[in-house]
Amino acid sequence: MDRRWCCECMRCCGRRDPRPRTVWLGHPEKRDQRYPRNVINNQKYNFFTFLPGVLFNQFKYFFNLYFLLLACSQFVPEMRLGALYTYWVPLGFVLAVTIIREAVEEIRCYTRDKEVNSQIYSKLTARGTVVGVVLYTGRELRSVMNTSNPRSKIGLFDLEVNCLTKILFGALVVVSLVMVALQHFAGRWYLQIIRFLLLFSNIIPISLRVNLDMGKIVYSWMIRRDSKIPGTVVRSSTIPEQLGRISYLLTDKTGTLTQNEMVFKRLHLGTVAYGLDSMDEVQSHIFSIYTQQSQDPPALKGPTLATKVRKTMSSRVHEAVKAIALCHNVTPVYESNGVTDQAEAERHYEDSCRVYQASSPDEVALVQWTESVGLTLVGRDQSSMQLRTPGGQILNFTILQIFPFTYESKRMGIIVRDESTGEITFYMKGADVVMAGIVQYNDWLEEECGNMAREGLRVLVVAKKSLTEEQYQDFEARYVQAKLSVHDRSLKVATVIESLEMEMELLCLTGVEDQLQMDVRPTLETLRNAGIKVWMLTGDKLETATCTAKNAHLVTRTQDIHIFRLVTNRGEAHLELNAFRRKHDCALVISGDSLEVCLKYYEYEFMELACQCPAVVCCRCAPTQKAQIVRLLQERTGKLTCAVGDGGNDVSMIQEADCGVGVEGKEGKQASLAADFSITQFKHLGRLLMVHGRNSYKRSAALSQFVIHRSLCISTMQAVFSSVFYFASVPLYQGFLIIGYSTIYTMFPVFSLVLDKDVKSEVAMLYPELYKDLLKGRPLSYKTFLIWVLISIYQGSIIMYGALLLFESEFVHIVAISFTSLILTELLMVALTIQTWHWLMIVAELLSLSCYIASLVFLHEFIDVYFIATLSFLWKVTVITLVSCLPLYVLKYLRRRFSPPSYSKLTS
Repeated sequence: MDRRWCCECMRCCGRRDPRPRTVWLGHPEKRDQRYPRNVINNQKYNFFTFLPGVLFNQFKYFFNLYFLLLACSQFVPEMRLGALYTYWVPLGFVLAVTIIREAVEEIRCYTRDKEVNSQIYSKLTARGTVVGVVLYTGRELRSVMNTSNPRSKIGLFDLEVNCLTKILFGALVVVSLVMVALQHFAGRWYLQIIRFLLLFSNIIPISLRVNLDMGKIVYSWMIRRDSKIPGTVVRSSTIPEQLGRISYLLTDKTGTLTQNEMVFKRLHLGTVAYGLDSMDEVQSHIFSIYTQQSQDPPALKGPTLATKVRKTMSSRVHEAVKAIALCHNVTPVYESNGVTDQAEAERHYEDSCRVYQASSPDEVALVQWTESVGLTLVGRDQSSMQLRTPGGQILNFTILQIFPFTYESKRMGIIVRDESTGEITFYMKGADVVMAGIVQYNDWLEEECGNMAREGLRVLVVAKKSLTEEQYQDFEARYVQAKLSVHDRSLKVATVIESLEMEMELLCLTGVEDQLQMDVRPTLETLRNAGIKVWMLTGDKLETATCTAKNAHLVTRTQDIHIFRLVTNRGEAHLELNAFRRKHDCALVISGDSLEVCLKYYEYEFMELACQCPAVVCCRCAPTQKAQIVRLLQERTGKLTCAVGDGGNDVSMIQEADCGVGVEGKEGKQASLAADFSITQFKHLGRLLMVHGRNSYKRSAALSQFVIHRSLCISTMQAVFSSVFYFASVPLYQGFLIIGYSTIYTMFPVFSLVLDKDVKSEVAMLYPELYKDLLKGRPLSYKTFLIWVLISIYQGSIIMYGALLLFESEFVHIVAISFTSLILTELLMVALTIQTWHWLMIVAELLSLSCYIASLVFLHEFIDVYFIATLSFLWKVTVITLVSCLPLYVLKYLRRRFSPPSYSKLTS
């Protein structure tokens, strides 16, 4: 047998033309086309693209490309200034660290994907033989086609550092030109320019990239090891600084702000409603119905009015409960509990061994509720269903047809035959927006649905229709014929089903609550106080989304809420935007349809108004709309966005955001695996941003500026040296001195800045206003960069001129005095920069000083060993070091005394 299907496949390079698909049943040897494997894949590279991809991502930075050209220039004899290893070893080390880090992340990603794929396969094969036809797999799945390919995200901090290196390169070119100009462009001046460019190449520190990359690894390790946020996983270690500068947080609702654990809260029959405190009445109604049916004594005299009323109410409750117990896709599964084996438990419908399985937690909650009131789903297969009454009687139903829930139809239906009576009944449940036109006229449905939604309940409308044998046979014939149609099959099938969906009897409304996750309210309050605006993007209906926003305190009690009226054209959108413009400091609630119209005609105006709101709620939002909103926020505001979600429909939003956070929930791990960071609870987001994000950004800012300072100091000394000696392009320090300066002599103390912190983590959580200061980018700005440049020029000049003034006879003494003063200055400057001492910082300072003193014995080629043991050397180095550092210590004291930073009061 073969059938032709049409599939429109998406590829990363674009859209492919539809082509027919032939599915051979029972003839695998005739399969002539290969289709994507049904696996999850979140890797950025494969075996062949890994090395080229990593190298491309590294050398697209101006920073790394510059050092590659610099190292290559040393193969030209006229340009060589030193040994080749002084250029190629640092560059090779930087690339090796990056490649190893990317390889580790790719291996971890591959392992996680393999684990999830294995779990999926195990679930499919756990029940024995699997029979079925899968038409769309892997990247052709609708959920995958709604998402983009995994990409390498580049942090704003890295872009800012890259910009600073371009400024430093400009300074390098200017200094080189000035040096040649002071020589009056004599001789082969163009070659001299190149030599000076190489001589002052230390202005751009090659160690900056490797220090920052290793710092990111340390921050990621700290996040994973934080016991206050257990289970947190860093899947992208390249952007931890992004966490410290988030301006907009876009979050899903179900499973992210809420637990995705549904609790049945309300049964509404129109004239009466049953809540949690009155479920025992429902139970008594069910019990009385089946007790009467089993006893059914002959009536001795006519029933009283009270008996009639009770019987009528009992039958109404019974019909509603039976409909809920039958209209679903839940399957009871029996597992061994150690006492009873699986086969025996399934045979005797053992309660303790039964678990319910369904694609939706709402359905499980409904079936669990019917069990609690006495009508238990105990068995189900493809063609039948069994219910157990309070008295233990088994009711058998034959499943004649089932119409699954879809996002387009927003409803599901089932046709069953009661084996004891032969009655055929069509049950249906769905959203009120579609069921209102299907059920018989009533005057309470719309009002009560609104009331229940305002309480934060997810509302379903349940209805039924009794069918005669003739009616069903007629329907079945038309339904089968429609399903066999070659053209417009889906439309014809839908038309046949809709012929049944008329004048159905409204049975009840069900209200299920998705409870908030733990500490959602204080977390959202913390984020709001930190200056982060929170947008909630959900697929739920407007009333439910609004109620959850209020319940979670996303919208504070003092804030007004503007509910954006449903608009369908440009004129309506214009009028509604004008009405919204007159509101001030109010939260916005808008539906996905209205949002689409506004973005089509008034994108700029809408985004401008929405960005001024303290909170925004978008309901009935499609996955592609979520990603579009993230993209618009980035383009219109230029601020950093963070997207949080737990389901497959959140993946596109998570991948589009500057920083994606996945919550491991009941909807699987798809969002978690595709995210940059994975958490187990929403409340962990507060600490992830306020503590780890803030520390990562501040530490990297301090580290980057100090590494630049270290390089500018030695470059200033080189400039002074060349100026004094007739602008000669001769290096001041050669060989091991130049490599040792940025490695074993200063590397450990400088890198120990990744352990520094201005306030304790408890204080950072208690005062989220500290986070707000980072949104302006002050820790790394042109102002702070200029301050460090001036400090570098001052200290470099003092050390070099001091050494030139105080040396007595030999040039080698200049090297000894200036280099020792330079090392001591750097160690003292690290101590000046540190705000909270860690024992490893002290070890790093002492270790570096010890390494320098010990290495002096082996540096006789560059330093006079006998001279450094003299008192003359000691006092000259001491004086130069004090002059270069003491004023800065005084300035730091005065600043703390008269203009303290915002956090100083909290640390005292």
